[in-house]
Amino acid sequence: MSAAAVPSSAGLRPSVTSGCTLGELVDAASGALALDPAGAGGTRVTGVTLDSRAIRPGDLYAALPGSRAHGAQFAAAARDLGAVAVLTDAAGRDQLREADVELPVLLADDPRAVLGSVAADVFGRPAADLALLGVTGTNGKTTTTFLMDAVLRAGGFTTGLIGTVETRVGEERLRSVRTTPEAPDLHALLAAMRERGVQVCSMEVSSQALAQHRVDAAVVDVAGFSNFSRDHLELHGDMATYLAAKELLLTPEHSRRAVVVVDDDGTRTAASRASVPVTTLSGRADAGTDWVVTGREPRDGGTDFQLCAADGRRLDLRCPLPGEFNVMNAALAAVMLLEHGLTEQQVAHGLRHAGGVPGRMEVVGDPTAGPLAVVDYAHTPDAVAAALQTLRSSVAGRLVVVLGAGGDRDPDKRPLMGAAAARAADVVVITDDNPRSEDPAAIRAAVLAGAREAAAPHVEVLEVADRRQAIGEGARRAGRPGDVLLVAGKGHEPGQEIAGVVHPFDDREELAAALAEVQS
Repeated sequence: MSAAAVPSSAGLRPSVTSGCTLGELVDAASGALALDPAGAGGTRVTGVTLDSRAIRPGDLYAALPGSRAHGAQFAAAARDLGAVAVLTDAAGRDQLREADVELPVLLADDPRAVLGSVAADVFGRPAADLALLGVTGTNGKTTTTFLMDAVLRAGGFTTGLIGTVETRVGEERLRSVRTTPEAPDLHALLAAMRERGVQVCSMEVSSQALAQHRVDAAVVDVAGFSNFSRDHLELHGDMATYLAAKELLLTPEHSRRAVVVVDDDGTRTAASRASVPVTTLSGRADAGTDWVVTGREPRDGGTDFQLCAADGRRLDLRCPLPGEFNVMNAALAAVMLLEHGLTEQQVAHGLRHAGGVPGRMEVVGDPTAGPLAVVDYAHTPDAVAAALQTLRSSVAGRLVVVLGAGGDRDPDKRPLMGAAAARAADVVVITDDNPRSEDPAAIRAAVLAGAREAAAPHVEVLEVADRRQAIGEGARRAGRPGDVLLVAGKGHEPGQEIAGVVHPFDDREELAAALAEVQS
């Protein structure tokens, strides 16, 4: 089934939910909620949403304070669509009174902090009826969850998937709005999975989701932590706060046990501070971990490798994607599934037959008829460096990269991305990514500055503002036999956001068209 867009934040809900009363929600919250008026405790709610446009009759509307507006401003619209109550704070309650919106109010000092638990109660605590596997990390979340889902499906399980590229409920596929849904959408989605017989759900868990309570009341059976490097500082402010958000997944409130790849300082720190049992994994033979990856052999666009346990067990496995970082993603998926209870045979068979991941080291076109052309989601300095390092082994000619940096995101990583590209590639084409609300030229200038400072004399660095033209220029520069072209940054994304407007744009389609033009 082809992917379809999920309505803004309405998500997918179960066809029927009995819900619960406001009084039951107050009792379950153990003092974190108050009800105004107290006599409204018998009001029954059958759904929850924080999007006033997505209200269905019987819903509880979560009116949260925001950076630009308070959700209480939209309570009248929610009421008119059928909302029967509002979850908000004192400021929101005051706005309701001023607007003469006469709905029962669940009052919380921090409504976002209780929203996950409230949504879970309304939808019947669906996480308790599914097996959940949750992956966090700066890079690799999508690949790891896709590989786990492929292994599980090969093993005969009915599966769900929640992540950046898409959401799956059995065989139904929907385009994702964000990496990890808001709490009401998450619990509604899990309830829909339960209704449709899903047994295991593999889920990406972003640092934003952890910091913003989006995954509260959805305890994962096995958590995975892939790696830690610079990203999302526009939200977290500094690396310590960013790591602390990731580490929340390794607490009993969010997981029962964890697997951590301890190959960087951040993940080693997280493993040492975890308050759930941790199984350690490394790509270094001398790491002294519970599991280690050895014997890597690139073959047929992927890598054969061994996964060796400290107790002497050894699994011969295959990663279907190129690159050391993808080997570690596959190894993380394998150990998480073993921790979940799959057999070694199920894991080995499933990985051997797993396919690729959309927009992750995805080959475009026919590499026998032109350059090896690849689209990848790499949008951090470490990810750009890793992708180029992987492709360098395939280069008999020149390595060309097209990349930019996103607007409204950590500005300090932009020159670092440019520098990573210039250190590894022969030709660097700097272009726009998703400028969002920022000046595209200013973003490009920061990436260019880093690239030009790091570039060796033989490295060519050029600026082509229009992304379509930049991809075309990259295809022309990589026109000789043995050349390799990487288009980095947007991966699977079907649009480009400029000045608040999302324009249709798919790097894979644009690259295919550019290659065809050059080859003709």
